Amino acid sequence: MSSNTIVHDSSENFKILVATDLHLGFEEKNLVRADDTFNTFEEVLQLAVKHDVDFILLAGDLFHVNQPSVASLERCISLLRHYCLGDKPINMEFVCDQAEVFKHCNNPIVNFEDQNLNVSIPVFSIHGNHDDPCGIREISCMDLLSSMGLINYFGKQTNLQELKINPILLKKGSNKLAIYGLSHIRDERLERLFKEKKVFMNRPLEDVDDWFNIFVCHQNRVNRPGTKYLSEKCIPSHIMLTIWGHEHECLIDPVRGESNSGYICQPGSTVATSMCEGEAGNKYVGLLTISGKHFRMEPLELKTVRLMHFETVKLSECDEDVSTSKKTQEFVRRKIEDILSRLSLKFSGHKKQPKLPLIRLRVEYTNETQHFNGIQFGHEFQDRVANSNDMILLRMEKKSVQKKTKCIDDQVLSNIMDDEEMEKIEHIVDQYFRTANEENQLELLSVDGMAE
Repeated sequence: MSSNTIVHDSSENFKILVATDLHLGFEEKNLVRADDTFNTFEEVLQLAVKHDVDFILLAGDLFHVNQPSVASLERCISLLRHYCLGDKPINMEFVCDQAEVFKHCNNPIVNFEDQNLNVSIPVFSIHGNHDDPCGIREISCMDLLSSMGLINYFGKQTNLQELKINPILLKKGSNKLAIYGLSHIRDERLERLFKEKKVFMNRPLEDVDDWFNIFVCHQNRVNRPGTKYLSEKCIPSHIMLTIWGHEHECLIDPVRGESNSGYICQPGSTVATSMCEGEAGNKYVGLLTISGKHFRMEPLELKTVRLMHFETVKLSECDEDVSTSKKTQEFVRRKIEDILSRLSLKFSGHKKQPKLPLIRLRVEYTNETQHFNGIQFGHEFQDRVANSNDMILLRMEKKSVQKKTKCIDDQVLSNIMDDEEMEKIEHIVDQYFRTANEENQLELLSVDGMAE
């Protein structure tokens, strides 16, 4: 399997536009930023038309909320009708049991085989954590678009005690493609299901080794404090490429996963929904070409994305005099002007790219005399910056504290915790004392020792 070699006749290659986390409707009540998500979504659809793709594959969070406004739904429906319906022939076959793959849908049929529709570019999508089902009937905006025949909604799980993932099977000439979809599930629940071996990815019944297998998911990929995540080690070895949604940082170039999990592609979001460093880079979608067991992912930079700059400034490292609030403001003002000057050179020239950029300058101070009102300061730039009210984030610089050497062996403790027979805390502690090396033993104080 290769990530950059195409060997067969190009007329039989699958061409797929891959995107995720479009968050339609984000900041729709903000007069400055209301159109951002829809302009970028239209650009994504235009790229699909330009590159004559077979279909669009979305990895969740098409909408920012699971009950979007009527205005957001209307704009999304209009764009899908304009770019995805038409007379262009579909040159691929849907060869699996549609009633099984779309069993959660009211109309369990792939839209380009529906006699009532004229589809030119099919859209396949799972749901994310923002547009997930809710209410008594477990319905979301994705079900609405599915009932209208505008998207093919797959990967929804109705039985959370055991996950059975049946792939979408597509054929184009001699190429065979299997797409396994897993819509968002709480990471804690999903981790438990994998540990209990209750997640099954059903393989095709015929020519099982001839299919190019893609896994589409929408879960945490990074092990952050206080949250669970989907380990790459959980991905079965027959998966050749994973399209990972939910993570907004763009890491679209496929990389080898852990163990035998094939390649992993993280397209990232098409719009910045939080003012953090991971959102500040360029935004891309991917043009995925598949031939046999080989594939190529070509990054396509989005030109309608609002420019964003994130930077942290520590006043303790500043060469200028910033001892007072006034002097600090003068320094920050010059910094903002410099950022605006640099951003002016990065505009794509697209007529729908917003002119006002997003800026987040995190200012860390050491003395209260350096503090000032960030919101009031931002008003000076309200005609030049899209988020002038929260452009400046002031916080006290943390003092570096030397941490004591950690004496607990995390690996040993984790192995003990994973043991299903260990239910009582006293058994866990006892087993740790028996297993850990002497230098990693827990230290206990006697009653007398604690009283001293």
